[in-house]
Amino acid sequence: MKLIIAAIKPFKLEEVREALTAIGVRGMMVTEIKGFGSQSGHTEIYRGAEYAVNFVPKVKLEIAVTAAMADQVVETIASTARTDKIGDGKILVLDVTQAVRVRTGETNEDAL
Repeated sequence: MKLIIAAIKPFKLEEVREALTAIGVRGMMVTEIKGFGSQSGHTEIYRGAEYAVNFVPKVKLEIAVTAAMADQVVETIASTARTDKIGDGKILVLDVTQAVRVRTGETNEDAL
């Protein structure tokens, strides 16, 4: 089993969700986050004054999938979230050693 963590631009969330649903992803967790990478923030002008915005808003997706499905999920997120501009985000893939569905007690791949 794999846990896929993706940080993407917020306006891409719905498009990515639809693409993942189309390939069979049955659920995900979404969190609004702020961060910076090579983009390292930007400046904005508000009421005539310039302000540095050091953290850029992003959306974090956390998706647990079978190992066989991981590559397809990563490719779907990458191709759907891409704008070809700096700040498109990152995708991380981690191993999951155990999963339990709280309601039924199902474990591992059955819990996904």
